Amino acid sequence: MAESICRALRDGALEGELAPALTIKDSVASPFALQVFSHVLSQLFSSILAGKSQSRGLVVVSFSRSPSFYLDLLKNKGTDIASSNNQIQILDCYSDPLGWKDQLAGSRNFTALSNEVLVSSTAIVFREVKHMDKLYNSIIELGKGLVGGGKIRFSIAIDSVDEMLRHAPVSSVARFLSNLRSHDQISSIFWLLHSDLHEARVTAVLEYLSSIVASLEPSHQLANGQRGDLENFSLIKHNSKKGKFHVRFKKRNGRVRVMSEEVHIELSGINFTSLPSEGAINQGLVPKVMVNPYKFMMAEDLWWMANMRDHLLQWKMCRQTRTAAVVRLFITVIQMMRCLILMRTQMMIWISDYACPIC
Repeated sequence: MAESICRALRDGALEGELAPALTIKDSVASPFALQVFSHVLSQLFSSILAGKSQSRGLVVVSFSRSPSFYLDLLKNKGTDIASSNNQIQILDCYSDPLGWKDQLAGSRNFTALSNEVLVSSTAIVFREVKHMDKLYNSIIELGKGLVGGGKIRFSIAIDSVDEMLRHAPVSSVARFLSNLRSHDQISSIFWLLHSDLHEARVTAVLEYLSSIVASLEPSHQLANGQRGDLENFSLIKHNSKKGKFHVRFKKRNGRVRVMSEEVHIELSGINFTSLPSEGAINQGLVPKVMVNPYKFMMAEDLWWMANMRDHLLQWKMCRQTRTAAVVRLFITVIQMMRCLILMRTQMMIWISDYACPIC
């Protein structure tokens, strides 16, 4: 199943479609998202070096780890970084994310920047993580520097959406990710998320933007949420080495494919194995996705429709104030026409984006 994820990112986007997007999420109960992220990154970059991927370059946006972490990761996988500089670039948002070190560079109490800044010509320091537009432009410039212009594509790996959400609202981050997916030269994009750091609605937004969602869960749930007895300590130790790996693939024909595996964390790396038959998910039980047209409407339009319903109910009950009710109904009809036009427009956009041949 992990190979299916790597294959989807390797194959990239079809002409006129959004780039495949993967969310890798975990929680404190099963904190293995970084290991999965590193596995996907190394597998994708190996495919790029071998010429088996649609993308011809990789841009890594590092928020939670230094550039040297990823360079060492690829070296340990047998990659010659010196000969691969023209196929990978790291946008370093870790060393000086807000530009404080740069501002203190002239101070007597500050001698020099960390060696992480100068770790390699592969890494470019970015000091304005609060500005999503500047971050977007920097990523695109780095990607074009790798592959040039035209229709040659590159992939993007973001190691922490959590850090982005610390400095920007969820609407800005969602727009940033959506713009990357729709760029003509982006082949695929994937990011890491610690879901228990955010409200459920934030996680839902990021999952909605994704074509693949990979979730890590503990192999054994703690009894009654307690962590004090010896049995639960044994379960915690067990969960620190393995977990369940659930993946949802959103297909072009409107169906969702769900797969599950077991993940094992070892000194040599991460391994994926099939779940026992009793833990496997029957894919035939997964229903076809029924698209709710109201999901494509803005919150303001949904408010107008709810308001319209309330006005109609009031008109029905207020027979003694018929004149005022008629005026209110007239206003409601105008609002209803506006909502119907917007809903029709959103449905046409949905049809154009998703009405593709069955894959």
